[in-house]
Amino acid sequence: MSKTQRTREICALAPIVPVLVVDDVAHARPLAQALVAGGLPALEVTLRTPAALDVIRAMSEVPGGVVGAGTLITPEDVRAAKEAGAQFGVSPGATDTLIAACEAEGLPLLPGAATATEAMALLEKGYDMLKFFPAEASGGAPSLKAIGAPLPQISFCPTGGVSPSNARDYLSLSNVICAGGSWVAPKAMVQSGDWAGIESLAREAANLTD
Repeated sequence: MSKTQRTREICALAPIVPVLVVDDVAHARPLAQALVAGGLPALEVTLRTPAALDVIRAMSEVPGGVVGAGTLITPEDVRAAKEAGAQFGVSPGATDTLIAACEAEGLPLLPGAATATEAMALLEKGYDMLKFFPAEASGGAPSLKAIGAPLPQISFCPTGGVSPSNARDYLSLSNVICAGGSWVAPKAMVQSGDWAGIESLAREAANLTD
């Protein structure tokens, strides 16, 4: 049985999963509201700022949003994210310890892989919905297409260097369900509170597969 059924369902909610680095918890709720209103309900909050866990708590209260925690590395990260209300986790790679922690906490995981060997190792563990990271640095859409040819049972969410100029290249691949991107929430727009502008960027991203 696939251990990533719930992760796959979350990834299928929209073509883009915003990758969010939020410094100020005051921005959390309006940012999530703007992204959800624009059609991007699955939100990845990276644990790269001191406010991240509080941001997850605040965003988790926004109707229609599905908030996850990114850059999970340790079991402590997993427990803290789950306690803060994260509904899924994302990691740049995968270790047995991290996978065991997510399974123990019941936190759906989107583990990262950049090679066929990494993808096969995760498939062996029951994970068939993976993050392809770092996408552009690992050869971009052509590389992901090539990896996917002999591994059609694995689906991917490419992240890392994905932008409006190349997102369609990834999203057109049969083994890509969604892509992760940070351009829908530019730091300057977040800090200035341009929520209407962010909602507009989200709407454009939500329509990338049309």
